[in-house]
Amino acid sequence: MPLFEYTALNPKGDQVKGVAEAANPFGARKKLRDSGVFPVNIREISEENSESKTAGFRLFEKITQVNITLFTRQLATLLNAGLPLVPSLATLSHQAANPQLKKVLVQVKKDVREGNSFVQSLSRFPHIFPVFYVNMIRSGEASGTLHIVLERLADFNEKQQALKMKIRSALAYPVLMSIIGGLVLFFMMTFIVPNITRIFDQMHQRLPWITILIIAVSSFLKAYWWVMVIGGGATFFFLRSFIRTDRGERLWHKWKLRAPLLGPLHQKIAVSRFSRTLGTLLQSGVPLLSALEISRNVINNRIMRDMLKNAEKEVEEGQSLSSPLARSNLFPPMAVEMLAVGEQSGTMEDMLFKIADASDFEVKCSIGKGNKKA
Repeated sequence: MPLFEYTALNPKGDQVKGVAEAANPFGARKKLRDSGVFPVNIREISEENSESKTAGFRLFEKITQVNITLFTRQLATLLNAGLPLVPSLATLSHQAANPQLKKVLVQVKKDVREGNSFVQSLSRFPHIFPVFYVNMIRSGEASGTLHIVLERLADFNEKQQALKMKIRSALAYPVLMSIIGGLVLFFMMTFIVPNITRIFDQMHQRLPWITILIIAVSSFLKAYWWVMVIGGGATFFFLRSFIRTDRGERLWHKWKLRAPLLGPLHQKIAVSRFSRTLGTLLQSGVPLLSALEISRNVINNRIMRDMLKNAEKEVEEGQSLSSPLARSNLFPPMAVEMLAVGEQSGTMEDMLFKIADASDFEVKCSIGKGNKKA
């Protein structure tokens, strides 16, 4: 049945907008009048217009996590207000600013209208809606609480994005200063120091060894700077290729956990992501084993993923989750104790959220200290 976007006036004279489903414009107007509003403008929503409205120079704009979060929050709001799923998808596909997301939502709406479930429609786009997202939607559809699950998904994504932005903004200043400092040092060694060296040559005096070393380094950089550039590029590509191997990935991820200053920060971020993901999945009714498998895959560290995979096997055999995590020494003792209390008291989801909040707070504190020192 066609969908019509309308602008109408309610009994108070206020303008309202929305989407109505009817066989034709006359039926849409009658439906609106019966609901107590007076239609001012009605326009049929066509898939062709929806796809081509924002075409042009934004055609190749990628779908970001921000776009998905905004769509999730808006869909939760519409469903919570009582609007059916198909009209809600029609409204959001029409309003979507991202042309690629608009195209995806039009296809999802079409699939759902043809009788497919919402989760089946989303599963067709795994590069946009990951396994975690799809499983949350599946649990929401099965339990009849889709709008609640969507709100939890939006909350989860917003917290993850806020943490990422905090980390990026904190790292931007030291990285920028390192680049500027390196360029200034290179300029001094290749242009300033050679001019000063001429003065020392005219003095004919014995120079300290540190001065001789600086002059030697300066002369080398001035004559063979291109060798340094080529060598640095070759080293970068070699290390990049090595890290992509199984052994290289393990060594790199192990170093990330043990690196001074950055190691504890990386570990806390991983613990936060795992705990919040697992808590969100369990709260939405996803079984523990399935939730563990999904949650460990959101961690970007091979060592921690392998540890959680072994923990998953022990849980499948009937053991508690806190026991293998305590033996691994990869989870903070406080987080393990909180998880054990949650398992014993039946409040595992709440404890996981508290672990995630505590880890996020520690990350923010560590970043704040780093900024003050910088």
